[in-house]
Amino acid sequence: MPLLNRSEVESLIPHRDPFLWIDQVDDYDARTLTARKCFEPTLDLFRGHYPGQPVLPGVILCEMAMQAGALLIATQAQEVEMAGKVPVATRINNVKFRQMVRPGDTVVVRVELTERAGPAWFLAARLEVAGKTAAQLDFACALAPANPPAGNG
Repeated sequence: MPLLNRSEVESLIPHRDPFLWIDQVDDYDARTLTARKCFEPTLDLFRGHYPGQPVLPGVILCEMAMQAGALLIATQAQEVEMAGKVPVATRINNVKFRQMVRPGDTVVVRVELTERAGPAWFLAARLEVAGKTAAQLDFACALAPANPPAGNG
């Protein structure tokens, strides 16, 4: 049974279909979070990404890791710190793709908080399919206003 189901995930981060890449959270503590997503064969992006040999775009794996990181931040940040803010990606480094993700695969992502410096949260992620590393990356997030003022120019 998941520790956090899909509706609980949606209560913590602003992502929604068709761009929510976490089905459930299996476990979390102060420094780590483990989540998963089953990439259904009917997912529309498989139609056009390598037709006949569909593969999940690597950028979606990166986004899945960052959404898991946002969930970890949302579970650990103080309520007053989160008020009116959402976690956003500010940096991505050392991305390595090791194995293709195919239609029907379930990806398990584990994110770890490696450092916190003021408003910045530094994280590392490993994504696996059937126990084999599909991708790994380091990234950073910060809290940004949930509803930025209109008219930036």
